[in-house]
Amino acid sequence: MKTILVTGGAGFIGSNFVHFLLDSDSGYKIVNLDALTYAGNPDNLISLENSPGYEFVKGSIDDSSLVADLFDNHDFDAVVHFAAESHVDRSITGPEAFVKTNVLGTQVLLQTAKKAWQDRYDKKRFVHISTDEVYGSLGPSGYFTEKTPLAPNSPYSASKAGSDLLVRAFYETYNFPALITRCSNNYGPYQFPEKLIPLTITNALRDLPLPVYGDGKNVRDWLFVNDHCAAIKLVLERGTPGNVYNIGGNNEWHNIDIVKLICAELGKPESLITFVKDRLGHDRRYAIDASFIKSELGWSPSVNFEQGIKKTIQWYLDNRWWWNAILKTSV
Repeated sequence: MKTILVTGGAGFIGSNFVHFLLDSDSGYKIVNLDALTYAGNPDNLISLENSPGYEFVKGSIDDSSLVADLFDNHDFDAVVHFAAESHVDRSITGPEAFVKTNVLGTQVLLQTAKKAWQDRYDKKRFVHISTDEVYGSLGPSGYFTEKTPLAPNSPYSASKAGSDLLVRAFYETYNFPALITRCSNNYGPYQFPEKLIPLTITNALRDLPLPVYGDGKNVRDWLFVNDHCAAIKLVLERGTPGNVYNIGGNNEWHNIDIVKLICAELGKPESLITFVKDRLGHDRRYAIDASFIKSELGWSPSVNFEQGIKKTIQWYLDNRWWWNAILKTSV
C-alpha cells in the first residue's frame, strides 16, 4: 500500500481527488493536511471519517515543524500538492496570504520532502497542482502549451507562478522528482459557492441576482473535476519527473452563456442576470492545449460540458444542506 500526503484535500479539487483515489484504488492510504480556511470544508469528506485508508491532519503547509513531523511519522511515497489560496478577487484585496501559502508553503513542502527522500528519489513523486492562469491572457485564437511563457496578471496567478518556478528549480538543481500540472477551470461537486458556476446555481435556486463581470464575454476552458482527478492520478503513477502537463477540457464557453445555460436548466428567468463592474486585471481568455498529456499518458476528458453541468446542477440540488451550511457560516 502506498502512502500519499495530499495537501489541501478538504478543498474543492483536493477533496474530489481524495474520493476519486480511494474509490478507484484500494492500494493507497491518504494523509490529508488541510488548514480548513474558508474554502476547506470537512463536510466534503464526511463519508471517509472512519475509513482505514484515510487520515486527516489539521494544519498549514507553511508550518515547517508540523510538516517535518508528518514526514518523520510517515514514509510518504508521494505528495500531491493542492493546498493554495485560489480566489482571484481575494488576492486583489489581500495578496499577502497568497504569497505566504502558495509560495512559502510550497517551499516548506519541497525542502521537507527533499530532506526525507534523499537518495530515494527514484521511488518518490511530488505532484504540484497549478493553473492555466500562470500563462496570463490569450487573444481570440491560440492555446496555452507547456512551453508558453509564464505571464501572470493577478496576485493569485503570480503566487502560483512563483510556486511553479520553485518546483521547477528543485527538479533542475537537485533532480528532485517533481511534476507540475496546470489545469483549466474546474467545475463539479463540492466547489465553494463564490466561484461562477456554484454561485450561479445557488443564487438562482434562491431567486437572487446572478452577478456577471463586465460584458460576460470572458472565455474559459471548462473541465469536469473527476476528469481532472483521473489526469492527476495518471501523472502521479506514470508521469515523468521534470515535466509539465497541461490538463484542459477543450471546452470553451463565454461566462454569460454558462449563466444563461444554468438559468435554462433550472427554469429561472434571465432577468436575474446582473452585470457588475469588471474585475481588476481580468484575463479575457484561457484555453489549454492538452495534446501532450494525451500523447504521453493517454488521457482525454470523458465528460462533455452538457453532461457535466447537468451532473453538477443535480449535485447542488441534492445537497442543499452542504451549501446552505457554508452560506450561513459566510454571512
